[in-house]
Amino acid sequence: MEFEDLRFDEGHCWVREDGEELVIGLTDYAQDELGEVIFVELPEVGAEVTRGEPFGSVESAKAVEDLVAPVSGTVTRRNDEVIDEPETINEDPYGAGWLIAVKPTEEYDPEELLTYEQYLATLDIEEEEEEEELDELDLEEDEDLLFDEDE
Repeated sequence: MEFEDLRFDEGHCWVREDGEELVIGLTDYAQDELGEVIFVELPEVGAEVTRGEPFGSVESAKAVEDLVAPVSGTVTRRNDEVIDEPETINEDPYGAGWLIAVKPTEEYDPEELLTYEQYLATLDIEEEEEEEELDELDLEEDEDLLFDEDE
């Protein structure tokens, strides 16, 4: 996969320019975190999506997550294959597992989104923050053990 052709947002979607359309999909990291995708809800062709707003959802055995639009536009195509076979997202998130294509309603500037390297850097931060939160919980539990219940 040529990641330099893609842009990413912190909502774990990717964007690829395809002529006058922008194709949107879910990142490999997101599908991996979700686990086996069992249901996908996508907007109809002609629907408007707004950057930063939910445009559908994806469900796995672990969770139901909103799909947040990385760009604003009018849906020109949707991938009915992922509706019928949602596991396609797990199998090929950057190819056959694409979600929707939109015609932008505002000028698309790829610089407003993250490069692959920038996106990966946000994942490191998220993982570090998660680890810090877990460490804090462990410390609190350890502190509880230090005190005698009679005190």
